Amino acid sequence: MKGLIVELTGGIGSGKTAAADMFAVRGAVLVDADAIAHELTVPGGAAMPAIEAEFGREVIAESGALDRAAMRRLAFGDVSARARLERILHPMIRNESEARVAAALNSAATYVVLVIPLLVESGQARSRGGRTLVVDCPESLQVERVMARNGLRADEVEAIMQAQASRAARLAVADDVILNDRGLEELREQVAALHVKYSTLADKIRNGG
Repeated sequence: MKGLIVELTGGIGSGKTAAADMFAVRGAVLVDADAIAHELTVPGGAAMPAIEAEFGREVIAESGALDRAAMRRLAFGDVSARARLERILHPMIRNESEARVAAALNSAATYVVLVIPLLVESGQARSRGGRTLVVDCPESLQVERVMARNGLRADEVEAIMQAQASRAARLAVADDVILNDRGLEELREQVAALHVKYSTLADKIRNGG
């Protein structure tokens, strides 16, 4: 299995999804840890029996899916609850992510963008080789974006941010940084430049360079 893996991370509201989608448009294969987590916690999802056994029916919606609002309230108010949820989900997410990355690299993928919002928090930065890309923006802008997008209060957004790695901690593991503090066109230009760089690196890896 040879190819380039770009681990993309960033804090809430930084613009990870927008950047990842722009890489996909240019031919990268996306593997998104958040999307996998969602798949694991829909009705009948592989993680649901363990979550119900650990936390009880109060975090299970009528549909049988994870009640994300209830779990968020519990997890962000109780550090041990968050750790218990992560012990269930993280190994499943990692296994499925690795399987999808392997499948992509064994295909004709130019390179793989592996989106891991909690890369720094999980302690897995640089564990796969390749490049670590951080999508960054000022913390005040994170708060503004999430308030507008999710309808949360400022203190609710700040509580989520406090549970995540700091901006400095993310930047400390970065090989590459996208500063997403302007509009989509500026973001698109930065993605385009990195796409050229990653495509060149991927060719070298495939050719044994």
